[in-house]
Amino acid sequence: MPTFWDCDRCTACCRWPGDVRLGPGELERIADHLGLGAEDFIARFTRLDRHRAGLSLVENPDGSCVFLEGRDCRIQEVKPRQCRGFPNLWNFPGFEKACHAVPHDVGEDEWRRRVEAACGERPSSLPPRA
Repeated sequence: MPTFWDCDRCTACCRWPGDVRLGPGELERIADHLGLGAEDFIARFTRLDRHRAGLSLVENPDGSCVFLEGRDCRIQEVKPRQCRGFPNLWNFPGFEKACHAVPHDVGEDEWRRRVEAACGERPSSLPPRA
């Protein structure tokens, strides 16, 4: 039975250091949301990811996301797929030790419905196992 993780906006995932990769169209969507041109956004808010294969958001000196303001995301409406998908479309062993998302055991159809509502996309596969 799949587990749907209901985010409580604890912001733990926003405070973990690491790459937040930008996928197709995300750079332009975020730049537009901030009222910036793509070049200005790239210069101010991105860096090459650690594999030098694409762009990632820069982070604050403490490793937190540059768009985290207290317990709010400055780009919540247009945040990257990677952010929208955690922990339902991807996660890692032990994530629940820091993440306060509330688990709900649901059937596959209900899991897909909830993930689509939360992440904005219909998942093509079952959830990852925590």
